[in-house]
Amino acid sequence: MSARRGRIFVLSAPSGAGKSSLIDRAVREIPGMWHSVSATTRPPRQYEREGVHYFFLDRGKFHERLKSDHFLEWAQVFGEYYGTPAEAVDRRLEAGDDVIMDLDVQGALQVKRRRPEAILIFIMPPSLDELRARLKGRGAESGVQLEKRLAEAEEEMSQRGLYDHVIVNEELEAALRELAAVIQGRRARMEEDRA
Repeated sequence: MSARRGRIFVLSAPSGAGKSSLIDRAVREIPGMWHSVSATTRPPRQYEREGVHYFFLDRGKFHERLKSDHFLEWAQVFGEYYGTPAEAVDRRLEAGDDVIMDLDVQGALQVKRRRPEAILIFIMPPSLDELRARLKGRGAESGVQLEKRLAEAEEEMSQRGLYDHVIVNEELEAALRELAAVIQGRRARMEEDRA
């Protein structure tokens, strides 16, 4: 077991703010980072693989695990359930890895209540107009769905004050440098506290 216990970094952002790209790069480029894998009841998308992108559970299994306090956090989003298995996160923390979690505001606040030492980071788009352009560019949502996503985005962004750090993702490389600086700063502070 490592002498250093890892930290939890929770990233939240409205859909289209670039959070997934940022997390993928952080895990590849910042040593000692592990991206937690959530469980969900939604069906897998074509490119998604079991245990890599999500653990895909039927509702019965999800609710069984919910009753046994299996999840560090959980939420119902757009009619589907999502949750982060606590045991896997704790194993990585004990091994000295930092855990990066991709959660909505509701999930992030649950983690902060259960693990007050968790660092919450909100990823902002440069503007609502830019977010609209990014979502339109995906072509995944119809007009009604797009407006629903944008309304939800405004609600999520209004809660960024509850987070420890806010990063505006105007340009991915700059946002990644800022995220790396936050992580390295927290690691350095933890080492100072232990000294």
